[in-house]
Amino acid sequence: MAKGKPWGGRFEQATDPTVERFSASIDFDRALARFDVRGSIAHARMLGAQGIIPEGEVGALVAGLEAVAREIENGSFPFDAALEDIHMNVESRLGHHVGKIAGRLHTGRSRNDQVATDLALYLREVSAAAQRGTLELRRVLVARADEHVDTLLPGYTHLQRAQPVRLAHHSLAFVEMLERDGGRFADLRARLDRSPLGAGALAGTTLRLDRERTARELGFSAPTRNSMDSVASRDLALEFLAAAAICMVTLSRLGEELVLWSTSEFGFIELADAFSTGSSLMPQKKNPDVPELVRGKSGRVIGDLVALLSVMKGLPLSYNRDMQEDKEPVFDAAATLRDCLEVMAGAVATLRVRDDRMRAAASDPMLLATDLAEALVREGVPFREAHEAVGRVVGHCVAKDLDLRTLSREDLRAFHTAFPDAAAALVDLESAIERRNLPGGPAKERVQAALADARVRLDREQSALEAAKETP
Repeated sequence: MAKGKPWGGRFEQATDPTVERFSASIDFDRALARFDVRGSIAHARMLGAQGIIPEGEVGALVAGLEAVAREIENGSFPFDAALEDIHMNVESRLGHHVGKIAGRLHTGRSRNDQVATDLALYLREVSAAAQRGTLELRRVLVARADEHVDTLLPGYTHLQRAQPVRLAHHSLAFVEMLERDGGRFADLRARLDRSPLGAGALAGTTLRLDRERTARELGFSAPTRNSMDSVASRDLALEFLAAAAICMVTLSRLGEELVLWSTSEFGFIELADAFSTGSSLMPQKKNPDVPELVRGKSGRVIGDLVALLSVMKGLPLSYNRDMQEDKEPVFDAAATLRDCLEVMAGAVATLRVRDDRMRAAASDPMLLATDLAEALVREGVPFREAHEAVGRVVGHCVAKDLDLRTLSREDLRAFHTAFPDAAAALVDLESAIERRNLPGGPAKERVQAALADARVRLDREQSALEAAKETP
């Protein structure tokens, strides 16, 4: 296609330069270059096998495309904005290598099914990368949890101290969240298993293409079932963005805790110098910029999801040029998520835990008020009645500025006659946590079992990802 001329022979006027700039996508869809070449090689081989193009020309086309792939890989490929998109750039460069037979390559396909195929291949790769990123962060969290099975700290609700837990138990909560995040990317890859190539512009072609062959060569299990759906849908891109946005929310929540815990007011952790920054004015400052940036970038990825949802919400079947706007949000979200997973893994791996500060905060006896109520329940008192009595005990201690543990059995019985012992015997920190020996609880035995189970799941997932990498 001549520069400045629309595709095909229908048009007599050159495209206005402002329209060229406005509609060009090569500045961002060059990210699909590797995948575009892969799809083109599979398509060329299929055309030859079907006798649609001379078999003797297939070798030249494939060799030319492999030369293009090498140029893309080593950074010497001459991307040309005048050629509008990655598809035309690859085809034009192929012509440089093999001459006029490059015009054979587009036989039986459209840029509509071509870009849908490129995007599916790209989404498979970045989904696997995102899953690996969540897995690596989970490994770091499990390793740090293993170091701190005996480190106690308050668990919080409403950002108020609630009940004491083990730091390992707290870390394993994020392991569970991130495992679900990774699972969403794995689920998506199962739906990225059909090849759009061969769907054409929207209704296929009269040529006898072998869609099953190209699907297999590109690592898909089968071709897509409906040609219009193949070129009209971007729900798989939306699903990636949704999974990325949810994962970023998990990272943002973890980042928020690192920010809080690194303050002087909490003092639970100190971030490594390599994952902190200083102030341009105040020499004493050590700022938690890494988790703050992760927290901020979550909004960016959420915005990527909303942007593509807004693009797609009113489009009639099948392909519309609006759908060119699918790529930048996907590329941005993939890169942002990749970087955030990496820096958070580094920050968590290198931070210093102030277990003394954590234990001091967890030693607040008011955190065991529920245990005091449950001591009454074990004596046969209805929980609501026990809750009321302990609430009055707590109010008394607050009003008198008393340590709950100083109350004798007689002191407690002034609030309910069923109290079986002095407060100090009923609200011991270590025994309180050990009594929470239920599945999913913070008792040491349960936490150690959860750590062992998490390691097994990590190894199983790692093996599955490695096996998937060996599949084309």
